Amino acid sequence: MHPICRHPLLEFNSNGIYCAQADVYIDPWRKVDRALITHAHADHARYGMKHYLTTPGSALIMRERIGQSLSIETTEYGEKHTIGGVTFSFHPAGHVLGSAMIRVEYKGEVWVASGDYKIGHDSFGNQFEPIPCHTFITESTFGLPVFRWEEESQVFDAINAWWKKNQTMGYTSVIYAYSLGKAQRVLQGIDPSIGPVVCHSAVQKLNRAIHDAGYAIHATSSFTEWKDSPKEALPLVIAPPASADGAWMKNHKPYVTAIASGWMALRGNRRRRNVDRGFVLSDHADWNGLLFAIEQSQASQVLVTHGYSQLFSQYLTEQGWDARVAETAFSDGFHEVEENQASE
Repeated sequence: MHPICRHPLLEFNSNGIYCAQADVYIDPWRKVDRALITHAHADHARYGMKHYLTTPGSALIMRERIGQSLSIETTEYGEKHTIGGVTFSFHPAGHVLGSAMIRVEYKGEVWVASGDYKIGHDSFGNQFEPIPCHTFITESTFGLPVFRWEEESQVFDAINAWWKKNQTMGYTSVIYAYSLGKAQRVLQGIDPSIGPVVCHSAVQKLNRAIHDAGYAIHATSSFTEWKDSPKEALPLVIAPPASADGAWMKNHKPYVTAIASGWMALRGNRRRRNVDRGFVLSDHADWNGLLFAIEQSQASQVLVTHGYSQLFSQYLTEQGWDARVAETAFSDGFHEVEENQASE
């Protein structure tokens, strides 16, 4: 699909991804009047906008993360909003609860801002849906051929087996996973019949908000709740990486540690993160997933953002796409954005 308009429908400026015709921003990194938010991770959904438009799932998390008083309008997947003659709609991205790609259409031209996305199964029914467009703005967090994910079921079989083995040896199993997205994915994927699941407060806070909003999510306990309950089996503890060196971890001795991350696909990262085991599990598209999304978009122009953007853009150009790097203030993923949670 070849672009129709002479001027870009979306542009990148010092505030964010801007649609001049509608005077709105997508995932702005500075304070603006109106922000359309792809998902609730802190590098995409920031404090200080006068008004937000996002999905109910993202709004739920943003209110927990940023504040209950935010001015947020919610939209269902596929629902159309016309602003300044431009039609916007949100479509499943498969990244985390409520995540969306934003479709932007004006005078027949279509752009899609992907935010972050993952191909395949999603625990909350938010499975990625390709959107045909003229210009596709894609992330590239794992935009190298070395990043190719195993089947999700294989990863969770390995986590379950690790947990069981640790129990037989008298160790608590601690798995580090980012509070929003990865923690819930681990929780939904493991076998809860093996034993209780105890969550750090940063994770438990989001779990409870998700449960209270009506989403199906496995039962978990805080450490305070668990320590006062009968001990039938050693638990799986889910905690954010930022808590690894905190005093809270002393509550669980003796323990062994693991981390669930796409970065575990790179040799040496487990040792550098000082954990006993690494499980390759990501909420981002791998190399094949990125290429699949771009091919399915049918876009004639691809703008590559955060991650291995230069290398991935170069590869796309060599394969015949009109691709270039677009600079943003989004996280490259290696040091994922976490809230203030290391102290507990």
